[in-house]
Amino acid sequence: MEWLAANYALLKQLWVVWFLLLFAGIVVWAFRPGNKVRLEAQGRIPLDDDRDDGRDEGRDQGGAR
Repeated sequence: MEWLAANYALLKQLWVVWFLLLFAGIVVWAFRPGNKVRLEAQGRIPLDDDRDDGRDEGRDQGGAR
């Protein structure tokens, strides 16, 4: 426990460095050109109104399902 108390300031700095590197790695991964098509397709999912499974049927009629 004494070691932890003695090195607390160093450990706090290492966590900051670790999270900074983790964040930078995620940003680099997300903006790689190879991910562009897949991430754009996933980003359009909420905007796609083309449902082929018929789940929207009956909503405009006020009926509960």
